[in-house]
Amino acid sequence: MTRQSVRYLVIGAGIHGLSTAWHLARRLESTGRGSGADVLVIDKGKIGAGASGVACGVIRNNYFQPAMRELMAHSVDVWDSDPEAFAYHPVGYLQIAPEEMRADVGQIYAEQAAIGYESELVDGADASRVYLTDMFPDWQAPGSSVVLHEKRGGYANNRASLHGLAAKALALGVTIRTGVQVTGVTVEGGAVTAVRTDAGDVACEQLVVAVGPWVRDIWAMLDLPSRIPVTTPDGTVHADTPMWTYWALQEGTLGVDPQTFTDSRGELPPVVHIDSSAPLYDDMDGTLVTDRMWGVYYKPDFSFGGVQGGASPVRLDRPAGDVAVDPYGPASPEFVVGDDFVRMWTSALAHCHKRFEGQRTLYKDEPSGGIGAFTPDSFPVFDTFRQNAYVIADSNHGYKMIGVGALVADEILGTPRTLLEPFRFSRYETGRLHPTSHSPFPWS
Repeated sequence: MTRQSVRYLVIGAGIHGLSTAWHLARRLESTGRGSGADVLVIDKGKIGAGASGVACGVIRNNYFQPAMRELMAHSVDVWDSDPEAFAYHPVGYLQIAPEEMRADVGQIYAEQAAIGYESELVDGADASRVYLTDMFPDWQAPGSSVVLHEKRGGYANNRASLHGLAAKALALGVTIRTGVQVTGVTVEGGAVTAVRTDAGDVACEQLVVAVGPWVRDIWAMLDLPSRIPVTTPDGTVHADTPMWTYWALQEGTLGVDPQTFTDSRGELPPVVHIDSSAPLYDDMDGTLVTDRMWGVYYKPDFSFGGVQGGASPVRLDRPAGDVAVDPYGPASPEFVVGDDFVRMWTSALAHCHKRFEGQRTLYKDEPSGGIGAFTPDSFPVFDTFRQNAYVIADSNHGYKMIGVGALVADEILGTPRTLLEPFRFSRYETGRLHPTSHSPFPWS
């Protein structure tokens, strides 16, 4: 690729880059302001080579933060718009929580109802036990005080959904070029005028950065700060906060027949997410795994040939600049799940379901996992920098947020979207951070 010029340049062929390109092409064509031929997507790997391609694929709206909940409801609408193209299974989502999270989950339910997002709340330990054993006759986990059953959401096949998105973009004339690595940006008059790559320069009018865990690198190329002041809601200023921290993702697959993980009706169950404060013991030898609050999620998956899921990520105890993002995911010599995760996750499955007792030997011993770049408050940043560089920094919430690309396309073409307002970079200065719950997960 020699030097060329394009109106809209998107870096990243994952969920956000492809969705933005597709929606940009649709908007340009429908308004007569251009076409998909005005949009170029580049990626140094292939489609889905990053975090989107290793995602477990869970689609949910189970967020304590009102802004996240409304944004996710919008994205679920996009998933529902073409389940076949997106390889999407709308089986629902089940949140099971202990007494410590009971009020949080009740608030989530009330606010889901307020926006018309269908869910069912089962409140109280006895009612929760009845509901769960009715759905799963082998359910045996103690200590649950509340169940939130989202009737929408579910899961999708990560790679298949990305190729479905790419096909929609390509059909509208978008160009996708893989194997093109960004090496720098040219800023003139305060705006990005070109992106430098190992295949030549690309001049552009508008840049979209949708690179997942590589956001640290493009952020630096844009000469944006690696450490920032952050004001918390109580007015406290943390003057020297890292813009990025990296967390190792913990996901894997138990190689059982996915057909065996059904509900009492013999149908595919909703995605199961349990947070628990009950002690977790090793399923094989009875030793204590943890006596602190823990959480896992899991669902049957025919693409992976088993029951797939994960646990809370692990924060990397080193500066972001010292983290090697490449090679990424299963190819990494460092950031793949280890024996501690396998022990914890398979013990948690057995803790919940009798059918999974003694099944650890069926765990698929193959590289899995990846890393995510988290913002200071672990929630996304969607904003424009350097006048025309729109940065999508999803803080590892990315895959399920397929609808963000539609909102970003609107904003790029001049229509601000209120759903994205709570995620502006300015919140770190103003202290308008998102509230946090009692969940063991950093993004809930």
